[in-house]
Amino acid sequence: MFLDHLTDWLEPARASLATVTTPIILIADFPVKSVENLSLIAETRYNLIQDIAQLNQDQLLLQAKNQKLSALAVENNRLRELLGSAEKLRDNVVVAELVGVDPDPENHEIIIDKGAVNDVFVGQPLLDSKGLMGQVISVSRYTSRVLLVSDPSHSVPVQVVRSNLRLVAQGAGATSHLNLMFVQDTADIRDGDLLITSGLGGRFPAGYPVAVVNRVEGQAGKPFALVTAVPSALLDRSRYVLLVFTEDKKDSSKDNPYDANGDW
Repeated sequence: MFLDHLTDWLEPARASLATVTTPIILIADFPVKSVENLSLIAETRYNLIQDIAQLNQDQLLLQAKNQKLSALAVENNRLRELLGSAEKLRDNVVVAELVGVDPDPENHEIIIDKGAVNDVFVGQPLLDSKGLMGQVISVSRYTSRVLLVSDPSHSVPVQVVRSNLRLVAQGAGATSHLNLMFVQDTADIRDGDLLITSGLGGRFPAGYPVAVVNRVEGQAGKPFALVTAVPSALLDRSRYVLLVFTEDKKDSSKDNPYDANGDW
């Protein structure tokens, strides 16, 4: 010990010994280091998996919010169109919202959130931003039932804007088209003609868009042509609609009884 302190005679031996023992120390320490490294790798991998899962959740949430914002933007545009159409009408109107649809595919009926307390009356016309949708057939205190123009039992007197030809458009049981009844082969009507309410019969005010002719086909041996038209209104898509009040109808509607059973 004294020699080691005063001289460096043992330095070569010490260096040789360190050379021999270092691999042994490294080998002995390898399992501990390996376990620590594996633990670190596992923890890092777990953290990455958690981060990825959180990012996926955040992305899903942002996508849902984006879809909601897109839906609200579309709804606002439709309301803007509807209110723009209301400003163009000569008659008074009230905006209503669709709150129910008849589940029976044979019945083309909807329910709106306006009723007797809003002076709604049976026979009242209903429109969306594009055209005529139908008419009220039953009124309760807070809701009303509407028969769409596509229902087979519904018909409306129409007029061809181009030729002033008067016809009757009847529901075909599908929202895709209406049938024009008893159109003679020689009638002045063709594809693309706009049909509007004629005002005949006193149920629908004149001048509201109803449909656009999309098919005129003669039938061999028959006096009448097969004519169909695409409804102007978005019958299966519109959510907000317009109830039309003419002055005489609005005054008389206050005396209209509603369904005593209340709402549907």
